[in-house]
Amino acid sequence: MTGNGAGSNGKLMDLLDEPVPGVGTYEDFNTIDWVREKSKDRDRHREITSKSEQSTWDLLHSISDAFSGWLLMLLIGLLSGALAGCIDISAHWLTDLKEGVCLSGFWFNHEHCCWGSNQTTFQERDRCPQWQSWAELLGGSSEGAAAYIVNYLMFMLCALLFSFLAVILVRAFAPYACGSGIPEIKTILSGFIIRGYLGKWTLIIKTITLVLAVSSGLSLGKEGPLVHVACCCANILCHLFTKYRQNEAKRREVLSAAAAVGVSVAFGAPIGGVLFSLEEVSYYFPLKTLWRSFFAALVAAFTLRSINPFGNSRLVLFYVEFHTPWHMVELVPFILLGIFGGLWGALFIRANIAWCRRRKTTRLGHYPVLEVLVVTGITALLSFPNSYTRMSGSELISELFNDCSLLDSSQLCDYNSSENSNTLPDRPAGPGVYTALWQLALALFFKMLVTVVTFGMKVPSGLFIPSMAVGAIAGRLLGVAMEQMALNHHDWLIVKGWCSSGADCITPGLYAMVGAAACLGGVTRMTISLVVIMFELTGGLEYIVPLMAAIMTSKWVADALGREGIYEAHIRLNGYPFLETKEEYGHKTLAQDVMRPRQSDPLLVVLTQEGMSVGEIEGVIADTDYSGFPVVVSQESQRLVGFVLRRDLVISLDNARKRQEGVVSASLVFFLEHVPPQPFSGPPVVKLRGILDLSPFTVTDHTPMAIAVDIFRKLGLRQCLVTHNGSANLLHSTTRGQRRNTHTYPTPFLSPQSINQSISRIYKAILISAEISKCCTENSLKPQTASNAGVEALWPGKTP
Repeated sequence: MTGNGAGSNGKLMDLLDEPVPGVGTYEDFNTIDWVREKSKDRDRHREITSKSEQSTWDLLHSISDAFSGWLLMLLIGLLSGALAGCIDISAHWLTDLKEGVCLSGFWFNHEHCCWGSNQTTFQERDRCPQWQSWAELLGGSSEGAAAYIVNYLMFMLCALLFSFLAVILVRAFAPYACGSGIPEIKTILSGFIIRGYLGKWTLIIKTITLVLAVSSGLSLGKEGPLVHVACCCANILCHLFTKYRQNEAKRREVLSAAAAVGVSVAFGAPIGGVLFSLEEVSYYFPLKTLWRSFFAALVAAFTLRSINPFGNSRLVLFYVEFHTPWHMVELVPFILLGIFGGLWGALFIRANIAWCRRRKTTRLGHYPVLEVLVVTGITALLSFPNSYTRMSGSELISELFNDCSLLDSSQLCDYNSSENSNTLPDRPAGPGVYTALWQLALALFFKMLVTVVTFGMKVPSGLFIPSMAVGAIAGRLLGVAMEQMALNHHDWLIVKGWCSSGADCITPGLYAMVGAAACLGGVTRMTISLVVIMFELTGGLEYIVPLMAAIMTSKWVADALGREGIYEAHIRLNGYPFLETKEEYGHKTLAQDVMRPRQSDPLLVVLTQEGMSVGEIEGVIADTDYSGFPVVVSQESQRLVGFVLRRDLVISLDNARKRQEGVVSASLVFFLEHVPPQPFSGPPVVKLRGILDLSPFTVTDHTPMAIAVDIFRKLGLRQCLVTHNGSANLLHSTTRGQRRNTHTYPTPFLSPQSINQSISRIYKAILISAEISKCCTENSLKPQTASNAGVEALWPGKTP
């Protein structure tokens, strides 16, 4: 066996011929190698294609492999649509349960209960004998102070019960089910691995607690969490298909499509969902993913439409019918709403991040259940007296979007009647309108304050509906003001040309719709996808120009006060490694200015392609915590040969000791294709060329950092090696790693996160980065076990 380069005591094991289980996989809180994953998928596809011509079975296997992606999208759409329908129906029922019960069937909500009643009138379609409030059930009367107090107490009691159940279930069974989920989804789609975040327990608990959290009356929505729910469905279903189960990059393409499905079922906006995934959450979005996202969103929308959770045979959440065209002069108030939305978005992000940081760094974060109960109690206590804060966020937005008709019983439609009672020509405001305006003004300040402290609590909480509610209230207030100004001063120059006396020329509901879009855009910094979502959401296709004007103004104003959206801000707060694609690198630095180690640091730790023993390599592994090691020709001639990952090296050496006879600490390790002859009496050698990356991406030490940043972003690199004249004398590997129990780099390392820190100038220096394998970052994940680290980020002080 000398000719094969092995000793007489064992067989030479080559990982190229015998793949080792675990090699090529990733640990928890690690970053995937996009280049390697895509290469693996191309090799797999090439092998299947070449075999398809050999037999009928191989041809059928090739066809099923090509069709599996579309089948997976179909299953994701069906499951996500069904879950969304159940969530909508359950949330509506529990929300109404806080106010009363249907005697003909306790499972009916208020609206469905009165639909089946023969005693319901059109003028009082929300009142029927079958539906009784808690005061009527417990006290026999619906009028008077005693009845009001009973309803008040039952409202608060139900709200506290629902929120308590939500936070207890999340804390006990699935800590990852809290929050919106979109910041973590963005991080996962960028290549980061968080085991359990998209698991079955997270899906089950998030589905249940989302219903409870929304029904409790907290200022939150279900739209963001539905994206998390859809991604959980996708991740679970991916395990049914080998192609997606064994390839992290392919799985992230499916998760990108699932994000589109989540928005599709949340708003009934399949096209907007695809654009949302493309614009807001996806890191890698090829054309094939675009087609499959559209198909999955379409299936999910049809499934939701079949369930018909809203009971109105419509898919959209807020259907509007505006009959008055908008005028060019109205662009001025629309732009004012955009300015308000931008200011509110920037203010909300700063206030919410400050509150969440206080929650993470003080004892407040150690009492999540108490915090949820206190916020719920205060919210219920203050919201019940005001009818506009008592109703759910979706009902409030529908009320504000509504264009008044003659038979509308809303306070906002209490206009003074004219001589001809069949028309509302001028629509002068009556006492009900003025009362509603005062209530809406109070509701505006209440929503602005309570949303700041609600978003980020340890229950499922979305931000779309609360942000839209704030904007819709502001828009309706401005719309009514414009309407009455045009009515009382129709001879003014600004309205004289297009708004004559007796004409209904202002639509307050349109202002509410524009304001809702402006505030949501200011918080999330969405643009194109938000415009499409809004006109799909409302059916108001002819109002795209006002929406575009308000949303762009909102983004410009918000960006002037802070570049980050709410999701990017929470990613940074939690310390997740995320290289922002929207940021521009404007500094004149080179790779040698950012790489690790610095010239004053200890030398780079490398492995040689031959001459090192198993014991020496295991010693290097034990003394360092780097996620990978450069492999060079020798210590004297440090020409780069390749790069080997720490995990693959550990698994391979352990496997060699178990499976290869005679391997001891003195056995030599070779990263060569042809091992030179060894003494016959010596221990067998271990050949590890199979785990060596022979084509690591390299740049020179004088490469501008702007180019290095683009390389990391566009290729999704996990590491990049920096060389000097092709030699490893000044070899600098740009990866994520750190020495045990320290936050400094004794060897030359640079990571996507350190690049991001250098771009944003958030941290004091670019010399500190994070280790991907443990994700130990300042004010974030603690260097515990990998399974506990992510929970610590969301639940300070809690170990699951």
